[in-house]
Amino acid sequence: MPRTTTQPSDAGEPLGPLPQEFAAIIRPELPSLIQEIGIEVTRAYPEYGRLLKGPYGQAIQIGVEQNISVFVEQVASPSTPSPLRDEMLRRFGRFEAYEGRSLDSLHGAYRLGARVALRRAKRIGRRYNLSPTLMLSFADALFAYVDELEALTREGYLEVRARTAEQDATVRRRLLHLIMASPPVPRSAITELSEQAGWPLPEKVTLVALRTSPELAGTELDNDVLAELGGPHPHLLVPGPVDDQRRHTLENALTGHRATVGLTVPTADAADSIRWARRLLDFIDSGVVDDAPLTFCSDHMLTLWLLSDPALLNQLAERELAPLAGLTPTRRNRLLETLRIWLDTRGTAARMGELLDVHPQTVRYRLRNLESIFGDQLTDPESRFATEVVLRALHLRERRDDNAH
Repeated sequence: MPRTTTQPSDAGEPLGPLPQEFAAIIRPELPSLIQEIGIEVTRAYPEYGRLLKGPYGQAIQIGVEQNISVFVEQVASPSTPSPLRDEMLRRFGRFEAYEGRSLDSLHGAYRLGARVALRRAKRIGRRYNLSPTLMLSFADALFAYVDELEALTREGYLEVRARTAEQDATVRRRLLHLIMASPPVPRSAITELSEQAGWPLPEKVTLVALRTSPELAGTELDNDVLAELGGPHPHLLVPGPVDDQRRHTLENALTGHRATVGLTVPTADAADSIRWARRLLDFIDSGVVDDAPLTFCSDHMLTLWLLSDPALLNQLAERELAPLAGLTPTRRNRLLETLRIWLDTRGTAARMGELLDVHPQTVRYRLRNLESIFGDQLTDPESRFATEVVLRALHLRERRDDNAH
């Protein structure tokens, strides 16, 4: 209810404190006033009527009586402390938080009680011929008191909300750790913890690797995204695939931070998704893959595969490129580059000459040399594929090494 500080025309001074004698007038009214407030509040807010009939009814009734009595006592002695009332109000706030409600109804009940008390005070004022200035002072003091009640209630409410949010975050991080565990933990353990966290366990997930722990900016992450931002390898778990809407949310929340999106996998294989995403982060750092606000493993699967096992690549390269082993490094590199371009493009000598920046006749000469050196290896489909894979992988690795220097 809005308050007015407008003074009557016959009041030339600011509103002052209520006279202590006013408390003596109000005290006899308290029992019936408390009853009237209870009737009005439970009529407007039926949930509180049910609470008054429940196991906490007596405690709530005592709290209401304390709130009203303390107001009257503060009229008589404004500096009197009220620790019991203060704690009771914080408990009211904690209770609303535990019940998952907002403070709107409780604060509304406070204000309704104040209106009922003001209505009673007007009747008393007429009975005792109290001045308009005194009644305005009463109304001002009453609604200031309601502000105090609301502030104390909010303290208890926010205390529980903060503690609950911290507990929820702890449970969600623990759930993420279980999902990512290697070797995998029993699904029953994950299901139990997901129920505790109120997080529906999805069939598939997508992991997002982050280079640094971001302070989430812009649009917050969706509530169903699990996050580990405090460790050395921060990451996110997104239920299901990253569609266009998810992508937009991630880009906004991770503005200014390098992030890679793993492949969508069954939940039990979440460790694979983050492994690929982190590997792609390394490729971006080393220059193998171009940087972008959000880079997807699905766009670089061949690169991830070709460079997944450096030692095995060395073995495969030694076998497939053995015919060139006896050449000088310069001639060997020229022929390898020509062979890679030919396998990539199957282009004409003129086109390959443009790509290699040499005369087409030079290209033809090199191709004849390659046919002579490799023989059937370039005509057999399986052998040609293996050679092409090796050359592509070596080219990617050289690009990484060049960027490192």
